[in-house]
Amino acid sequence: MIDSYHYDITEYSAGGFGVKPIRSIREVPLTIRINGREAVTLLCTAKYPKELAVGFLKSDAFLQSPEQITALEVEEDDERIVVDVEVCHDPWKNRTVERSITSGCGKGTNFGRNVSTISRRRIGGDVRVTPQQILSLVDELHRRSTLYGATRGCHNSSLCTPEEMLLFREDIGRHNAIDMICGQCFLKDMSVDDKMVVSTGRVASEILLKVLRMGVPVLVSTAVATRFSVELARKTGITLIGNVKDDSFWVYNDPGRLIRE
Repeated sequence: MIDSYHYDITEYSAGGFGVKPIRSIREVPLTIRINGREAVTLLCTAKYPKELAVGFLKSDAFLQSPEQITALEVEEDDERIVVDVEVCHDPWKNRTVERSITSGCGKGTNFGRNVSTISRRRIGGDVRVTPQQILSLVDELHRRSTLYGATRGCHNSSLCTPEEMLLFREDIGRHNAIDMICGQCFLKDMSVDDKMVVSTGRVASEILLKVLRMGVPVLVSTAVATRFSVELARKTGITLIGNVKDDSFWVYNDPGRLIRE
């Protein structure tokens, strides 16, 4: 699948203009329909459309169990992707559609989200991780980020144990990359209470809520966290680490999962 396109552009550098070949990342709309009704349209690179669609629906509480899915079809062309998800329950029952502008990609649609209710949840999991393991995993995330290196136009997320990286996903939005991981874990019924999410990009509240809904106890990012995310992490018991550099990072919240060597 093509994930980027080649262009010749004009670059101004060192006091003059010249022609520079670049690669620009692919961006296409992906519409998710559930039982024939549109749920949302996301903007993405078109990688892993099934996992992205299912991960989004799981994250927004349309799905509680993989057994609810009766059919999953993808229609794709150069300009658009449609993922049709058929389920055996009424996913729209007792739901209200709330539209808000979030810091991520897509329509900015939140479906009946209730942060006060979600934040009452306490995350479990007994995963323990050392500072060196965190730095090593972030280093591997950077090494795998070849599409970012070519285009400078995407975010990267991964599912890890303290010892190894299990899944790596990249997309124009960090929301999409995390939803791809969520969707694969959901479809494969993978246990996540002993795992970590290691990602690029600012940790806004919607990112922390996605990780919380997945049930992953540790979230690590190369960027910083917002105040709301820090407060949610402390209320829910997520270990939240950000601003990871070559030999340093910030610990916003840790209820005992970080091994202090």
